[in-house]
Order: sequence, then structure tokens, then C-alpha cells
Amino acid sequence: MAATYKRSKNLTWKDYVLRYIMIIIGAAVYTFGLDVFLVPNHIIDGGVVGISLMAATLSGYSFSFFVVLINIPFLYIGYKLIGKRFTIATLFGILCISLFSLLMHQVNPVTIDPFLGSIFGGIILGIGVGLIIRNGGSLDGTEVVAIILDKKSTFSVGEIVMAFNLFILGAAGFVYSWNSAMYSLIAYFIAYKMIDITITGLEESKGVMIITDEPEAIGEVLMHRLGRGVTVLYGEGGYSKQPKKVLYSVVTRLEITKLKDIVYEKDENAFITITDVHDVFGGQFGKKTIH
Repeated sequence: MAATYKRSKNLTWKDYVLRYIMIIIGAAVYTFGLDVFLVPNHIIDGGVVGISLMAATLSGYSFSFFVVLINIPFLYIGYKLIGKRFTIATLFGILCISLFSLLMHQVNPVTIDPFLGSIFGGIILGIGVGLIIRNGGSLDGTEVVAIILDKKSTFSVGEIVMAFNLFILGAAGFVYSWNSAMYSLIAYFIAYKMIDITITGLEESKGVMIITDEPEAIGEVLMHRLGRGVTVLYGEGGYSKQPKKVLYSVVTRLEITKLKDIVYEKDENAFITITDVHDVFGGQFGKKTIH
């Protein structure tokens, strides 16, 4: 699964402890989805995990052995390219999965219906991976290869990872069956979407820019009635060459209609643009009462 890496602030030891606890939880959730929903139905995940599952099936050796062994060269490259913090968190997550997988083999499958297994397994996998990515780690060494190829090709990291995984999941047709390969694709795409939801949250925020001739009145009403902070940006009209004040604010999806009503009450000619905002930190953003 493709990950997005964020620049981190200086962390205290409590921050590190919390992060690694969340990685343990994410690894446990991921392994539960893998070993209780997917593996009993001959469905695999993408990346190194998928390769390890097929290698374990063909060789008879443990999946836990292969998932650590195959990731080692990728971790070494990751240490050189991305840094020590990422490498340690990723190694810790992989070791947790290896350990949890040994324990989860004793758990009976929840369902032997491959369709249900691919849907619910994909959901659970995505939540687990999302928790690990949110806390600075990863589970897939192929991302490191994708970062290298990204610098030498016109393809993005996400596109390269997707191509790798389509190839790996397609190989499941030769190892298991073509039904397994198709169910694996279903599980992968569901997990991919769940990773986004886990990382960004269900309540998506919106960034709003308002170009208006009544910036003071609108800004004051937005702060009073929505309880949102407003930033004033200074610009210039491209045609009129007149100075313009542009208001910027971040609101929740449910507040968009109210914001439009407020703006057009004050200036029916106002120009509004709305963009998706996936992460909001600091400032005055939080749950407020609309009135």
C-alpha cells in the first residue's frame, strides 16, 4: 500500500511510546484481517505480504519467515533514502505482523465465503495499514523501490506501487486460482480506500477562499456564527488591477451550505472556491456550534 510521509515535529518519549503502541494495534488489526478473513479463502494482499504468502504456499515454510526475509533489503534501501525513524518504525511493524501471524493461525476463520472474506478482510486490512502509516511506518518494501523508480521515470510513486501490486495479485491466479486473483483485487482496492479513510478521517474538512468586496463584514460574521478563524490574504484583480482582500477559512463538510448562505447574505457577487483538506492541525479549528 502506498504511504504518504509527513514532516514530523520534535517528539517526546511519550509521543514515541504512543506511536509504537498504535503500530502494535495496527499490526494486530492487519494480521487479524489477513489470517482470519483472507488467507483461509486463498486471498492475498499486495506487495511483500502477497509475495510472502505465495512463497509460503509454494515452499511450505512459514509466512512469518518470508515477510521478514524479503523486506530486509528494502529496509536497508529505505534507511538510506528515507531515514532511520521510518526504517525502525517499519521494521517494528513487520516484526509485529510476523509474531501476530504465528498466533492468528490458531484462530478459526470468521467466514469461508471468499466474497465476504475479500470485503471485510479488505476493510480490516486498510484500517490496520492506515494506523501504521499514520504513526510513521509502513508494511511494504516495494514502496522503497517505487521511490527509486520515480526519480528515473515519468510515473509517480502511487502508479508504480499500483503496477507492482497488480502484477503480484495477478500471480495469485497461478498459485491459487483465477477466482482467488479476482477476489484479491477486490480486497486490495477496498483496503486502499480504507487506508485513506483511516489516515484522513471520516469528517473531511474543506478549505474555502472567498473573494468579496465586503471582507470585513463577511469575516466577522463567519467568526461569530460559524466560530471559525478567518485569514485575510491580500491580492489584486487581474483585469481591474484593483487591490482585493481574499478570505481563507477551513470548515467541515456539513458547514459548507451555511457558509455559502452567510457569504451571499452580505455579498451576492462574492466568488467562492472550495477544496478538500485532509489534515488540519492547530489554529482554532474544532467542533463549533452553528447559529
